Amino acid sequence: MRPQPSFRPIRVSLIVLLALAASPLAAQDKPAWVQESNLNTHYVLEQQARLGPEFAARSGLEGVDEQIIDLGPDIVKRTELMLEQIIAELRRRLAGTEDPRVRQDLEILIGSMDLQLRQNRLTNELMLPYLNVSQLFYFSLNGLLDPALPAERQQAALVRLRRYAGLEEGYTPLTELARALVDERLEDKTLLGPYRGQLERDLGTSPQYMAGIGQLFAALGIEGYEDALTALTQQASAYDEWVRTDLMARARDDFRQPEALYALALEQWGVEDPPQRLIDDALAGFMEIRNEMEALAPMLAAEKGWDIDNYRDLIRELKKDQFAAAEILPRYQATNAALEEIIREQRIVSIPSRPLVIRMASDAETAAVPQPHLRPPRLVGNTGEPIEFLMPAIQDPPAGEPPRVNDDTYEAMAWTLSAHEARPGHELQFSAMLEGGVSDARVLFAFNSVNVEGWALYAEAEVKPFLPLEGQFIGLQMRLWRAARMFIDPMLNTGKISVEEARRIMLEDVVMTPGSVAAELDRYTFQIPGQATAYFYGYRKLMELRGATELMLGDRFDRQAYHDFVLAQGLLPPALRAKAVREEFVPSQLAAGEDPL
Repeated sequence: MRPQPSFRPIRVSLIVLLALAASPLAAQDKPAWVQESNLNTHYVLEQQARLGPEFAARSGLEGVDEQIIDLGPDIVKRTELMLEQIIAELRRRLAGTEDPRVRQDLEILIGSMDLQLRQNRLTNELMLPYLNVSQLFYFSLNGLLDPALPAERQQAALVRLRRYAGLEEGYTPLTELARALVDERLEDKTLLGPYRGQLERDLGTSPQYMAGIGQLFAALGIEGYEDALTALTQQASAYDEWVRTDLMARARDDFRQPEALYALALEQWGVEDPPQRLIDDALAGFMEIRNEMEALAPMLAAEKGWDIDNYRDLIRELKKDQFAAAEILPRYQATNAALEEIIREQRIVSIPSRPLVIRMASDAETAAVPQPHLRPPRLVGNTGEPIEFLMPAIQDPPAGEPPRVNDDTYEAMAWTLSAHEARPGHELQFSAMLEGGVSDARVLFAFNSVNVEGWALYAEAEVKPFLPLEGQFIGLQMRLWRAARMFIDPMLNTGKISVEEARRIMLEDVVMTPGSVAAELDRYTFQIPGQATAYFYGYRKLMELRGATELMLGDRFDRQAYHDFVLAQGLLPPALRAKAVREEFVPSQLAAGEDPL
């Protein structure tokens, strides 16, 4: 699942997080402790909405759809003051709260605000501010231009669009405010400028984002956006020209950020171990997985009737079985149906009652996120908006052209990708929260990539033994890829490996296509450094807990009951999840297995 940008006022650069889904239950239907906890989360959202309403609106906070991010004078100081006030109020509430679950959620909120405060301070101490305005405009408006939302919320995008362009009374074009933030500190040579590769990529994608906004409005038939969008597009173009000239002159050639910032990035994604420990664990895991693939390759080659004796060539051969563009959606729908049968027959986890939604992404959605990904609905107050698994739009090559080779659209891959993004992976995890009712703190502010991506990789492993041999084999390749991520990302960001050596590993040992490798390297170096480590890290944490739980319960261990319990906790960090399993799940299972008196 590719993290998508949302916008909080905690630092001038974008915070890249994915919006998830929260409980659709009416307040009166929720347990009393959840209602109490949600009041605290609602307080935090209201406070943050004063400076960054886009995130709060996407989260489901009502009444802020038309508002836009505050980049006015002293925004850095005002953001810091806001976070300090939120933390102080949450600590006051914690002192007066007795329910242990509400206290746990308050601690989650305090930890999230404290991390944001530390990131904000250190970023502004060390880095020259920079904002990718075209990306902000697209994802902000995309959050409102959702066919599943009520028409009045969609119409609010028109007001937000005009305010971004400075066409509403009292509003300055946001591009001017974003530029002013940089200009006032541009001469401070102690600050590190943005990475040159990031600026070049942002300049390259800016026209796609701005064109995509028009496609979003047109797709819903909303009238009256054209003049405002023309003005905003011109402003974005002028901003891009300023980036090419003034800001590019301050760009740095080394993608690595200060060590302390990388450590905070790891913490933001939920990773608690230092870089060297990640590297050591991932290298050991990489070798173990590769050995499994080398052992499995001859069996699969024999099944296929191919004269291939190594896993690398076998992967390349399997990738030749590409779906035609028209086949992608029905093949993935059929694969998920088969996975659901496996889940039921093997009692892996309870299947949600809501149907799975898989669709092809629009051109605008594909331009914004060109990988398969989950598109979540709003976070708070969801009334049935679907969770969607999107496959990017892909065209068949013209006649006479070489066949397309893609890492996501061939038969052997469909099993693992569907298990990761759909069921029993991301979509099932979020649907379970929607249907079960989870406190908003555990959805919004306990969210990190370790909790989410760790579950999806773990879900792949749960269904792997029941897949066709080629599905098992590519499942191992995907696990190899995640292990590689957990040592390549920190090695790149601590200077222990070169970009070219990382590229060689991804191309030759993981056997990914050049396009995927280029996107991966951008991800590690400047887009979201540290995030890619979360997949394998979260997977290992879940495996550790699973092993410990089976040891404690022995033959009383019930896999489906265990997974249902884990998902019912929401997005708890690994330590809190393990505590809940030890103190609640294990005793309940032991008690259930006792002989009646």
